[in-house]
Amino acid sequence: MPSFEFEGKRPSVHPEAFVAPTATLIGDVTVEKGASVWYGAVLRADICTIVVREGANVQDNSVLHAAPGETLVIGRNATVGHGCVVHCAEVGEQALVGNGSTLLDHATVGRRTLVAAGSVVTPGTQLPGGMVVAGIPAKPTKPIDGTSSEFWVEQNPPYYQELAQRHRDGAKEVS
Repeated sequence: MPSFEFEGKRPSVHPEAFVAPTATLIGDVTVEKGASVWYGAVLRADICTIVVREGANVQDNSVLHAAPGETLVIGRNATVGHGCVVHCAEVGEQALVGNGSTLLDHATVGRRTLVAAGSVVTPGTQLPGGMVVAGIPAKPTKPIDGTSSEFWVEQNPPYYQELAQRHRDGAKEVS
């Protein structure tokens, strides 16, 4: 995995985390136990701090960064889907950010909230917990309880934790 120190700050990865060999970590990045950072993802904490909490997953080709001096937290068991741009303050515990979504400066996503694929969360937006949100700009559409979205919020974290172990143990570069 490409890992870079920047101005004296270097990434810290728990030994039980999975970081794909093509993911890039720069500067003040912490990846906690059981978390995963997938292929092609870039976590650039040169002017900010990024924390990927226990059991969270940042999927392929997502980019994480934040404003100067800010801390971006991906909450415990949260999911950042494929190809997302996450430039916000927080993705709450067990929240799910759908593929191709964009989250902008100082925005927060509440606990167990699902941001629908392709949504844009505008700067400073505070999304409540337990909701499905969608659109450009993203707005709450309904509570998550009892919807098909609830399945993804609940099942994605353990699925990706198990899949990360399989990749750690079984993915081999081919020459």
